[in-house]
Parts: sequence; C-alpha cells; structure tokens
Amino acid sequence: MPKTERIGVTSHRVLNFIDDGFIKIENAFSTHLSEQCRDELWADIGLSPHEPESWTQPVIRVGSKTSPPFIEAANRPILHEAYDQLAGDRRWIAPNALGTFPVRFPSPESPGDVGWHVDMSFGFDNPDFMQWRLNVKSSGRALLMLFLFSGVGPEDAPTKIRKGSHATIARELLPYGDAGATLEQISANGYASTEDCDVELAIGAAGTVYLCHPFLVHAAQPHRGKRPRFMAQPPLLPTGEFDPALPPSPVQIAIRRACGLTL
Repeated sequence: MPKTERIGVTSHRVLNFIDDGFIKIENAFSTHLSEQCRDELWADIGLSPHEPESWTQPVIRVGSKTSPPFIEAANRPILHEAYDQLAGDRRWIAPNALGTFPVRFPSPESPGDVGWHVDMSFGFDNPDFMQWRLNVKSSGRALLMLFLFSGVGPEDAPTKIRKGSHATIARELLPYGDAGATLEQISANGYASTEDCDVELAIGAAGTVYLCHPFLVHAAQPHRGKRPRFMAQPPLLPTGEFDPALPPSPVQIAIRRACGLTL
C-alpha cells in the first residue's frame, strides 16, 4: 500500500475506497460557496427557490460551469489531497470546470433516467452514446465525483450506489483489453451481476463530496422530498494512462485485486 497518512484521507479510509468503491468527504467546501453556486444554477434554469409552483419538471440539466465559485469548490486543498491519495500523486488534472448538473425537483413524475449504470470514459466522438467506451485501465477517467451543492437527505433523490460493484465491473472489463467495452456491451445484462451489492445513498450536507471509483455502478432516483437537489457529477481527468513504472494508486489496486493480478 502507498503511504496515505496525510490530511484528508486516512489509510483506513483508503482501504475503504479500495473495498467499497467510494468515500464520503464532509465539509469539502463551504456553505457560502454552495450558496453562490446554487444562485448561479437557479439563474441558469430561469427559476426561483421562492416559487415552487414553477417547479413543473422532475429534472432540469445544466452543463459545465466554469465560474470562480465552482472552480474553487472543486479545488479545495482537502480535495487535492484526496485526489492525490486515491488517483495517485499529481496523476490527475486540476478541474477547470464542474458538470453536469441534474437539478432534481420534488415530483410524482418519473425523471426517466433512473437506471443503474457505469459512466463511460472515452469514445465520446461517436454520436451514438451506446457506443461510448470504458476499459479495464479506466482510460480517460481517474475518479467519478459527486458534489452536493444542497443538503441531500434520503427523500431528496440521492444517488444510489452499489457498494463494491466496481470490482465486478473490473472483472467484466478485463477480457475486452485496451479497446474496452461499449456501454451497450457492459450494460447488456442490466448490471445483474451487481444486484447483490449493498446499496448506499449519497446523502449529506451541502459541501459534501463523494469520491468514487470510475467503475462504480450507481443510479438516480425520483425526488420525494420538499426542496430541489443540486449536485454535480464530474469526472476527475487523469494526466495520462496508468504508468507501470509508478507505484499503483488505490484506483489501480482495486482493479488489480478484483482481477486477481499481481500488485
């Protein structure tokens, strides 16, 4: 194991990341930053927090945000430390944007996007998103991240996470090699191989960040609470491919253990 006794993520929590596929970091950024970011998002979608009668859609999506509050939220020292500890020292690119934002509203309607899935990481030039790709080296993605810009409780459409599912996906990707599998291929069985995983909800106060293994199976769900949920789900981008000359990061260790490879 790499040395990990540093501010932000203890060695015990790094082991949790390897085993479970995610860790939760509370107070990763301030309440003030959360409020600034929410104000911008409200302006972007043309709605008001004080006019719930106008919240007629279950979800409204906002793309990438590059304004200073979002950049500051993504680059707090505690997060930079955690990026180093999970993805490898400086083997990631400091975020210069955050997105996308599925802003979810209380609604009896289905948002239509609640299926279990794994985020793809390359091949985005193909116009058919079912042909986007993911490989066992996780080319193009160092981490999956969930940034909570509003408080999220159990009824507020928290993202559902299949604990430990990243190991199953790693084993399923191994036969595809560097070329990887398409979304169509990896989702053909509806992720039935991960159905027995315990489910955890990505809940927390505004300013909470979940740092997740790129292969983690997760899903959205309808909003049954009272206040809209503001969250970003950006990737952490790598500086390049895994380098076998460097000590393996916890992201790599999780993959190697799942596939029975020598560390």
